[in-house]
Amino acid sequence: MGEQLSACVAKDLPEFIPMQWKLQEIRDTIPARLFVRDTRRGLSWLMLDLSMAACCWRAALLIDPTFASHAAIQRLSLPGAELARWAMWTLYWWFQGLIFTGIWVIGHECGHGAFSPSQRVCDFVGFITHTLLWTPYFSWKISHHRHHCNHASMERDEVYVPKTRSDLGIPAEDGSKMIDYDEYFGDTPIYTLFMLMRQQLLAFPAYLLYNVSGQKTYPVWTNHFDPNSVLFTKDQRNVVLVSNFGILAMVALVRHACRTWGVAAVVKYYGIPWLCVTHWFIMITYLHHTDPALPHYRQAEWNFQRGAAATVDRNFLGWMGRFFLHDVAHYHVVHHFFPKMPFYHGAEATKYLRAFIGEHYHNSEKPVFKALWDNYNDCQFVEDTGDVLFYRDRKGRAAVRPAVQYRTNTVRNAP
Repeated sequence: MGEQLSACVAKDLPEFIPMQWKLQEIRDTIPARLFVRDTRRGLSWLMLDLSMAACCWRAALLIDPTFASHAAIQRLSLPGAELARWAMWTLYWWFQGLIFTGIWVIGHECGHGAFSPSQRVCDFVGFITHTLLWTPYFSWKISHHRHHCNHASMERDEVYVPKTRSDLGIPAEDGSKMIDYDEYFGDTPIYTLFMLMRQQLLAFPAYLLYNVSGQKTYPVWTNHFDPNSVLFTKDQRNVVLVSNFGILAMVALVRHACRTWGVAAVVKYYGIPWLCVTHWFIMITYLHHTDPALPHYRQAEWNFQRGAAATVDRNFLGWMGRFFLHDVAHYHVVHHFFPKMPFYHGAEATKYLRAFIGEHYHNSEKPVFKALWDNYNDCQFVEDTGDVLFYRDRKGRAAVRPAVQYRTNTVRNAP
């Protein structure tokens, strides 16, 4: 029998009051020059990314011949040469995966119109970069825009919508009985690790294909490839078909590559780095939007600026995250407030934003893999009632509670 805990009011929990400023008040604190988009500067970053990807690929071509050579085997021994060969492949996958993710981030910038003041330039670059990385550019751009417009709204957000107590079949804490939360969340660490790895590798394709982690009010089989999906309007049908055509072209291209160079080569040079993109992208976005300290709102208390503040900046892989990933994780909060601001202005703009909104700005220096494990365990569900909500963990405990005027439920504190 797992630990049984009764509901009690956690008087020592920090209390949260939603921000009261208007969006224009926040924008006025940031210099106008930081909103300027520079096409040449954006193209320079893209060219740098593509050049780095080409250099990594060219270096990877030398791995197998080098360590299969007589000189390498003589110097390292056969097992040593084989170990060194796979170590070099691992190094290639790490850095090429980061570079590919940076290219994906450039496409993300294009989807927001932050890459260039020209929408045509944004859509051309975004379509190419995202299609090469198996993302239906226009379809994802549409749903991602809606995510930004409704972030942290329980009713209208597009992705990372929390499960509620009733979604998981957990009875309400009414004081009449104790709830054994281990009956609902008593998974072994091994199983939890398996589920986390499944999320990291499959969550993005599953979201595109099956709306996994998306808005629960959408019909079954909602996806990003059906032009008649609830995700799109009739006017958007044609660009969805263009996105689909791009993915079909990638199918043909990869098939041709496999026939020409072999499946193993395509997997080593392209497939595994692409899986790394999926991993990094999901890890970054999950940690942006999932944390015990971040609120979610129901309609009565939600507005755009409150939703924009309900994300967190993270020190993601240190200098590698800043350089290869274009600050997408380090300065995400300001991006949610102003999605058209170019990423290269994020660091400076965040200083102004943080100074103005104060405690409503969230930042974490926790190592990101530890944060991933902790948040996967600590962010299980939110309550069925109330308009300002915080995640509860596997024991039904919250880390923050709404101020009394926003509170409708008792909250049990985490240790």
